[in-house]
Amino acid sequence: MKQYIVDAFTSIPFSGNPAAVCVMDEWPKEEFMKKLAMENNLSETAFIVRDEKGYHLRWFTPETEVELCGHATLASSYVILNHYDKEADSVTFSTLSGDLTIRKEENRYVMDLPIYELKEIEVTDEMEKAFGVRPFKAVLGLDLICLFEHEEDVRKMKPDQNLLKALPGRIQNASARGSDYDCVSRSFCPKLGIAEDPVCGSAHCQIADYWSKQLSQNPILAYQASKRGGTLHCRLKDNQRILISGEAVLIAESEIRVSAD
Repeated sequence: MKQYIVDAFTSIPFSGNPAAVCVMDEWPKEEFMKKLAMENNLSETAFIVRDEKGYHLRWFTPETEVELCGHATLASSYVILNHYDKEADSVTFSTLSGDLTIRKEENRYVMDLPIYELKEIEVTDEMEKAFGVRPFKAVLGLDLICLFEHEEDVRKMKPDQNLLKALPGRIQNASARGSDYDCVSRSFCPKLGIAEDPVCGSAHCQIADYWSKQLSQNPILAYQASKRGGTLHCRLKDNQRILISGEAVLIAESEIRVSAD
């Protein structure tokens, strides 16, 4: 089984968000995929199988399978378009979130992803305790987005992981208006076994949607202010979908020697 390590949402090695991408002839047992994702200990390991209908893609954190992962989808498209279908300029993956098409445009990989409805919810004392700063607003879709007045509050916060687990949403995001970017955010995922996702594409299906409407602006240039950092180019479409693009760089290519049986 071939495995690639790709840094997504960056062109600089050892920044952005690393994902492992495994390309296989057939599906192994789910337990094997969970154990390999745990062994990799990255925020996501992507598994790809090709059959007569096309490519199928699944994503696993070190603890569980997830229904959508942006950076591992970008990394998967990088692998397919540069190592398997070198003449193609797009690839479509069948996933738990439906068919996802990714186009290669010069150095960027443009993902067509779903948007999740956002509803404003009450700001609570529990949010303030978890993030260490009180948000001025909170919205909830698939993930929680807490909005803060100052960019530096987001960049410097050290949230309590146990308290974050008690908040709603799959992922708990902190976001603010940026000085050099339209928005600056961080994504915390203790419910998925990840303290902080370095650059979260799926969260920006909601973050970019929120800021685009708040700023009456499209596209949105977003920055994930984790230690590794990464840039996301986001453009809302008219059909409740969003285009999120970024660059990617190959870090390693290896062979998994353990039997998948």
